[in-house]
Amino acid sequence: MPWTCELWHVVRERNRCADRLAKVGHSVSQARKIWESTPEEVLDVRFHLIQSEMAPSKVLLLLLGVVDPAKKSGPKVQALKTAKAVKSGSTAFKKKSKKIRTKVTFHRPRTLKKDRNPKYPRISAPPRNKLDQYQILKYPLTTESAMKKIEDNNTLVFIVDIRADKKKIKEAVKKMYDIQTKKVNTLIRPDGTKKAYVRLTPDYDALDVANKIGII
Repeated sequence: MPWTCELWHVVRERNRCADRLAKVGHSVSQARKIWESTPEEVLDVRFHLIQSEMAPSKVLLLLLGVVDPAKKSGPKVQALKTAKAVKSGSTAFKKKSKKIRTKVTFHRPRTLKKDRNPKYPRISAPPRNKLDQYQILKYPLTTESAMKKIEDNNTLVFIVDIRADKKKIKEAVKKMYDIQTKKVNTLIRPDGTKKAYVRLTPDYDALDVANKIGII
């Protein structure tokens, strides 16, 4: 049987399919023998492939059995292939779970924040406590109303630092005079200073403490 122009196209493309032919143990000469064979089924296949305008290299590979056209096309084959991929758990077919939203606002996530661990100190000495008991209690008041508070209400009156709160005043009195405080009241005077009324517990007498301090 004479060679057709389609076969010459196949031979011209032998470089493209030479690697695939070598994998199955065929050569171009063997392909030519298969092409020129006369069995009816080969002729029918060759005619069908030529009529379908398939690339000559694919025609040769199909005739040699390297590529099976039944495995490459068909909706049933594609469906089976897809089902197999889904069953095997391919990442392309994994169902993504949606996050349940319980609020209408969106916030950025709380990321990791590490504690500071400097390689060297930024200051030469650690900062000292500037608001100690000596800074908090400036001086006691010795006015007539203050003396009346000492006698009648068991209460000492001090001028304190403007930044001091009741808790710090209570601690400062404990450190300075070693006495227990029941209650502390504060006010800001018109001149801008802070006055503290320190009421002592019944265990202590304000007159004795005032004598010890030197108010009276």
